[in-house]
Amino acid sequence: MAKEYNIIRTAGRCSACDRQMQPEEEFVATVRPGESDDDEQFLREDFCLSCWQAAGEEGREPSGRLGTWRSRMPAPREKPKRTFVDDELLLEFFRRLEGADEPARVQLRFVLALILMRKKLLVYDGSHAAGDGRDVWSLHLRGETETCKVVDPHMDDEKIAEVSRQLGDVLEGEL
Repeated sequence: MAKEYNIIRTAGRCSACDRQMQPEEEFVATVRPGESDDDEQFLREDFCLSCWQAAGEEGREPSGRLGTWRSRMPAPREKPKRTFVDDELLLEFFRRLEGADEPARVQLRFVLALILMRKKLLVYDGSHAAGDGRDVWSLHLRGETETCKVVDPHMDDEKIAEVSRQLGDVLEGEL
């Protein structure tokens, strides 16, 4: 059975000069046995290229190191902008779209229904085929008995994502 060794990720600082490395900057990483007698303890050290080259380590046989490799500092990830949308606003938007026949509004109401179901504000009761051949979902608001109907426009995942983005733009006021 193979052993699992935990080696920490880069700290983002040069082990020699303690300089913070910049995103996309190339550096050299090394792993060597730790200071203790524990055979599962390993130490990772990262060096900026100037310190690595100044120490004359380039191309030299690793002294006591188990591994040496070049890498690049990762670019910081953009965190998605989190917005707060009031549940009452979503419910009001959902209610106002009731009875809409235009395909874009039917799709928008369907996506709102999915969001409200995920938030556990809307409960799915079942579906049936309408006289015009469309599938219609029966739902009710949590805590209420009145049923509401939502036409299933049979959108693929890509279309649902597109309508969701458009809904996000509307709710964030970017349109």
